[in-house]
Amino acid sequence: MSVARYSPPSTIRTQRVTLPPYPAPDPRPLMKVGVISDTHGLLRPEAITALEGCEAILHAGDIGSQDIVDQLSAIAPLHIVRGNNDQDAEWAKNIADHLRFDIEGWQTLLVHDIADVPALLDDSVKLVVTGHSHKPLIDWRGDTLYLNPGSAGRRRFKLPVTLALLEMGADSMEPTLVQLVD
Repeated sequence: MSVARYSPPSTIRTQRVTLPPYPAPDPRPLMKVGVISDTHGLLRPEAITALEGCEAILHAGDIGSQDIVDQLSAIAPLHIVRGNNDQDAEWAKNIADHLRFDIEGWQTLLVHDIADVPALLDDSVKLVVTGHSHKPLIDWRGDTLYLNPGSAGRRRFKLPVTLALLEMGADSMEPTLVQLVD
């Protein structure tokens, strides 16, 4: 009877491996989304500059002209709704009064007037974009972001002239207001 003997290797090699944290962070870069409203026929050069590099643009109504739609569409894919001042315009007759869509995995409701947002909003909607008041607003209500970018058109009263930028990822959404003029 023969017995096999175990001979350990003379050299043991080890290699250190660093694993990413679990769960691994989403490797996709954040999506930059421009949010604008109440242009009333005036698309300022400062707004165009602020929106450059956006992967999508949302316009919450009171657009003012087809020219504004064309200029914004040349920058990035555009989601738009009519505002109260667009209602009777021939160029705006095929534009919806509200839109619900998915952007970067976030269910979004786009409507001109916050009064038109349903009181019992579906829990799946995580971003509500409005305009109309010309008053910029970033308001987290639970896990839903209510965003009014303010007015990017002509100054009204003493309100600021603004738009908003959103950085959106699979699990994060970070809004920033951008003042266009002093």
